Amino acid sequence: MKVTYFYKITDIILISLLILSSGGLLFVFNRNICYAIFLGALLLAVLFSKDKLKTREVYSALLTSFTILFLFYINYIFAISTQTINKYAYYFIVCTVSILTLLYFRNNKKKDIFINRLYFVLKIVLFHAGLNFFAYFFIKNNLSTISSISNDYETFFNIFFYVPKKCLVSVFGLEFCRNQGLFWEPGILQAFLNILFFLEAFIIKKSKALLIIIGFVILTTYSTTGLSILLLQGIVYIHNEFKKNKLFLFIVAVLIPIYLVLQVNVEDKVQGEKEASFQKRFFDLTQPFYIALENPITGIGLDSEQFQKLREEFYFTSSTLDYIHDQTGLGLKVNVTDKGSSNSIMFLLAATGFPTAILFIYMFFKQQIIKDKRWLWMIIIIISVMSEPLLLRPFFFIFIVSGFMSFYQKMITHKQQLL
Repeated sequence: MKVTYFYKITDIILISLLILSSGGLLFVFNRNICYAIFLGALLLAVLFSKDKLKTREVYSALLTSFTILFLFYINYIFAISTQTINKYAYYFIVCTVSILTLLYFRNNKKKDIFINRLYFVLKIVLFHAGLNFFAYFFIKNNLSTISSISNDYETFFNIFFYVPKKCLVSVFGLEFCRNQGLFWEPGILQAFLNILFFLEAFIIKKSKALLIIIGFVILTTYSTTGLSILLLQGIVYIHNEFKKNKLFLFIVAVLIPIYLVLQVNVEDKVQGEKEASFQKRFFDLTQPFYIALENPITGIGLDSEQFQKLREEFYFTSSTLDYIHDQTGLGLKVNVTDKGSSNSIMFLLAATGFPTAILFIYMFFKQQIIKDKRWLWMIIIIISVMSEPLLLRPFFFIFIVSGFMSFYQKMITHKQQLL
């Protein structure tokens, strides 16, 4: 019993680190030491796993490592500008922890262990985020400032985190600070909460009350992307459950408020005070694509700082965008930016070129971690990584790794059968 409990704690720690390494403030302020701890914990977990390492899993992990690192090496060598080795060292660590995490959980005999541990940790994230939202009204005058390279945060003893300068909003007369939980941006919190909603609604299926709580906390992020994904999931869930004639009140309690808040949010961002947010997303969707067209084979390199420098001087015109503006009135008003891309798929395309990016995205879709309601799951994840720089973070990169490892495992199995 004690041994089983020990391994359960180990699983939870690894999943927690996997999530926090993908946008958590703990890694923002202590990246090197946190990754060292994460990597060390993974190595110990893999080496001292209660289940003997399976040969097929080890070989598929090694082949996946070789393939991805080889592609990164080609990108480094043929990039159009001088790349910083530190940036590629970071991607090497991301690749390593992603592969080791998947190797550890795939080697476990229980196939659903990863999903169950993820579900447990995300409920902790939900609980903290709920407290984070309500606590602000009581502690907003007792916050201290902590600073990172890119932003300043207000915190209450490093337990609750806020950015009042950027995230104060007023909806239907209620002023609050957008909820970011343990992460550096509300958009990242909503991504993980929507993943929790998916797990509860379509896989675990334990509590309808929990779905309402998750929906409310996603509302507190006031994220356009988060509300859109939540509305989509709610509609699919209602469609599945409506045959049982149990959910009329659920529709009223959840979908209508979500729609109303989303409508206000969209109007504010498209034509209101927060139009800059929409323009940034629109620009990050289009400009990297045109950068990729000029560098289609190997891209411009994965160094984000070099990418930012290049896009400062990269101008483009498009008859397609002009047509969209004429038809919808939604035009691109931003000509240039010195910031990184919020759209991690478009960044991948510009950074690595079409062959590598297409291969990665293909493997992303071939992931074998979440199989139930696969089409909906992929919509959720794709929208999430197209609105935040998340694809090359461990939690999301692990789905690319899953596609590669599953491919190589099938190849190894087929070869063994032939022999």
